[in-house]
Amino acid sequence: MSNFKNAETALIHGGISIDERTGAVNVPIYQTSTYKQDGLGKMRGYEYSRTGNPTREALEALIAELEGGVAGFAFGSGMAAITAVLSLLHSGDRVLISSNVYGGTFRLLSRVFNHFDFTYTIADTEHPDVYESQITDDVKAVIIESPANPLMTVTDISAIAEVSHRHGLLVIVDNTFMTPYLQKPLELGADIVVHSATKYLGGHSDVVSGLAVVSTKELAEKIAFIQNSTGGVLGPFDSFLLIRGIKTLAVRMDRHVYNAEKAAEFLSKHKAVKNVYYPGLSGSHGYETNRRQAKNGGAMISFELHENYDINSFFESLELVSLAESLGGVESLVCHPATMTHASIPADIRKKVGITDGLIRLSVGIENIEDILVDIEQAIAKSERK
Repeated sequence: MSNFKNAETALIHGGISIDERTGAVNVPIYQTSTYKQDGLGKMRGYEYSRTGNPTREALEALIAELEGGVAGFAFGSGMAAITAVLSLLHSGDRVLISSNVYGGTFRLLSRVFNHFDFTYTIADTEHPDVYESQITDDVKAVIIESPANPLMTVTDISAIAEVSHRHGLLVIVDNTFMTPYLQKPLELGADIVVHSATKYLGGHSDVVSGLAVVSTKELAEKIAFIQNSTGGVLGPFDSFLLIRGIKTLAVRMDRHVYNAEKAAEFLSKHKAVKNVYYPGLSGSHGYETNRRQAKNGGAMISFELHENYDINSFFESLELVSLAESLGGVESLVCHPATMTHASIPADIRKKVGITDGLIRLSVGIENIEDILVDIEQAIAKSERK
């Protein structure tokens, strides 16, 4: 690993960034399923692309360096990455999850892993003492999102890691919202970091992918075995696209965050807005904790309009900002968590954790901020009930 001092440089030159054979400054797309062997047991480093591929290997080396881990692993989606990581656990084990996590993670635990006597409990990771009281003998891991999806709840990763390790728990952090450019969970005590790399790391809404990074050689050996055995690997072309996206992560995130801070300030002062959830907003819940462990508040905002505004009309009136699943692309997107990203979570649980039917999630893009705000303003105006 190169270990460049500055993140902006590491994003471009980290990992395996040059093709050794030709000197190409972009690692080629090795679009092959198999590799010629020079004799029995005489391979040139690769035998089958499920097990290893040079383009994917370059991506995996890059994300490992960026997160400060021992090894990285690339998968066909963020959910494939989470599935591989959870496959480290056994029947009878329990995992704790933050009070609001991505709906796909909840669905995986509640409707897939539950078939194997693998259970979960929603935990209060905002308060370490309360969290510790929820640890029972069958709990073997915790999954943290900080900021969490979609209420931007902040967890003190170091504090939860310290408590968890005292009880022998594996600490898994979903770093999708922040990326290693803004936050490094392994440095804060996490054991494994996962990403839906479809989002900010890819950055252009043109590739579906997932990444995992581990802190120890032991975990690396286990995840490598699971990755090869279950086969949910990322293909070479998508690996190439993801490397290309990561190269511009710093300049994109700087613009994303600049726009998000302006948007959060705008929404917090708007008469139509009841609540704004953004950890980069001074005085917001979790602001101080987030400031200690992350570079800034990221570029995801959730908000609620007052009852005399119709959110259906708001969504339909948007012209620049698109109503769509996903986040983290160069374009601004909104979604309705209750019926989209978190629809798989039962209504009573959504209500309990604060995911209301009026909640709107905004992924702030890199367009001109004035254009973004003008579009939001006109959509709000049109949504007011007369």
